[in-house]
Amino acid sequence: MLDQMKWLWSNMDEKLRPKQVLALLISVFTSALLIVNPALTQKLIDDVILAQNPDPLLGILAVMLAVKLGREALRYYMVVTMEKNSQNMIYNLRRKLFTKLQYNDMRFFNKHRAGDLMTRMSADLDWCRHFMAMIIFRAVDSVSIFLFSSLYLLTVNWKLTLMLIAVTPILMTFTKFYSGRIRPRFMAMRERLSEMNAAAQENIAGNRVVKAFAREEYEKERFNERNEAFRQSHLKINETWLRFFPLIELLSNAIMIITVFVGGYFIIIGELTPGELAIYTGLSWALSNPMRDLGNLLNDMQRFSTCATKVQELYYAEPHIVDSPYAKDHPRMEGRIEFRNVSFRFDSLNVVEDVSFTVEPGQTVAVMGPTGCGKTTLINLLARFYDVSEGQVLVDGCNVKDWKLDQLRGGIGTATQDVFLFSDTVEGNVAFGNQELELDEVKDFARRAAAGEFVEELSEGYDTIIGERGVGLSGGQRQRIALARALAVRPSILVMDDTTSAVDSETEQYIQQQLRELPFPCTKFIIAQRISSMRDADLILVMENGRITERGTHEELVQKRGYYYQTYALQNGLDSGEVK
Repeated sequence: MLDQMKWLWSNMDEKLRPKQVLALLISVFTSALLIVNPALTQKLIDDVILAQNPDPLLGILAVMLAVKLGREALRYYMVVTMEKNSQNMIYNLRRKLFTKLQYNDMRFFNKHRAGDLMTRMSADLDWCRHFMAMIIFRAVDSVSIFLFSSLYLLTVNWKLTLMLIAVTPILMTFTKFYSGRIRPRFMAMRERLSEMNAAAQENIAGNRVVKAFAREEYEKERFNERNEAFRQSHLKINETWLRFFPLIELLSNAIMIITVFVGGYFIIIGELTPGELAIYTGLSWALSNPMRDLGNLLNDMQRFSTCATKVQELYYAEPHIVDSPYAKDHPRMEGRIEFRNVSFRFDSLNVVEDVSFTVEPGQTVAVMGPTGCGKTTLINLLARFYDVSEGQVLVDGCNVKDWKLDQLRGGIGTATQDVFLFSDTVEGNVAFGNQELELDEVKDFARRAAAGEFVEELSEGYDTIIGERGVGLSGGQRQRIALARALAVRPSILVMDDTTSAVDSETEQYIQQQLRELPFPCTKFIIAQRISSMRDADLILVMENGRITERGTHEELVQKRGYYYQTYALQNGLDSGEVK
């Protein structure tokens, strides 16, 4: 936990750290002030009431009032300062964590669920803030109050004081036992919370699928199972605490019982005055409350430690795919692509094996093949979402590992079948990769992607807010906006992964014509199943089981009578012997 505290401290602005230290010192000082009024109460009883001397009365009351007001003013400043500092710390952490998410690679996101990441960015982070704002000063308060009260009471009557604090070693023994039992339960509860949030996030993101298959009841039960598991984990923590709580209360009440009985006996035998007994009754809470608060404090500290561990996993996660220290600067990408004996394994699964081909700048290469043959993986290797296991991927004759990532990916415009649109205007989505676009340019790229006509018909045209993931648009409309977004960066390499699968043949022909007439040089990388999408390509590759089994132009592949021809014949209603 000490390392986690240092980590939080390092994420607080340096100019605020002295204020945080001052706030904790104020906590210690105001804890010391708590013994002033009981001491004055002793004088009030012994020197004023019992001595029947009213002269010091007003002075004592004035000092008691001043101490009370001064302490509350200092506590107010302390609480406000710690809250501001904790908000600054959490702001810095949240900013750094979001930056980490932006630059982590695909393997990281394959490993972590979106719901779990959201839990780390929200609930777990809030517990880090709560620790810095509340838990730490509660711990300082409890220790300071107990120590100052014990030291002062020792000067009043050491025998009675030792009797009162004798329960502390017993309590420490049970506390250590409790702490060992509670941490694994907090870890389990945190996992259940993550699972519940992940289930909710997946359901919300996939609400159309749920409704399409009428699986509302199934999803409700699925969520309820995780909700119940989270509830049970909470109950186990509460059950553990409730077993510990009666002992805390017993030891705390023992302090009051000892004070009344032993203190009364000491007055009878003359070892204590009534005013001194008033000090003990006034400060007995200062010995018992820290013990009573100890269990809650341990709960909060264990929960903070659990949450901080999860946040630190994200904070210290490092992407495997980063700029090489020898990365070369490429002001402009020409668009020459070469795959040289490329193989790729995902864990132990061979996805791509010994793939080689070359595409010159301005040419079009098309890739087709059955589902799962490795077509989309080629895109991921080209843009370095993954690194090859063997071989090389070269762009403009340079290994992609020697490109700066922002220049490599900035030169590649990608439009995929699985379209993600942001909850923004149509203009904002098209201009996502190039924020300097003028509206006329946005409209031009939308027109080239066959999106201009339907966008103009939307309620507010290009200013229409489209829902998250393009809710409210058809599949073909989303694909066309995604294509316009890819074109808007004026890429040197345009990647189209089944981009026109949801559009009609007439619209597809229009898009292909526009792609041939782009006002900037562009190498096109097309993945498709429709022959009509690829028949004009300069090079067509057929992949099966991760390998290239056929390559050539449309005419050459039709003559080979392989997979390509079978697909061509099927889509055009030809007999296996016909050539058209």
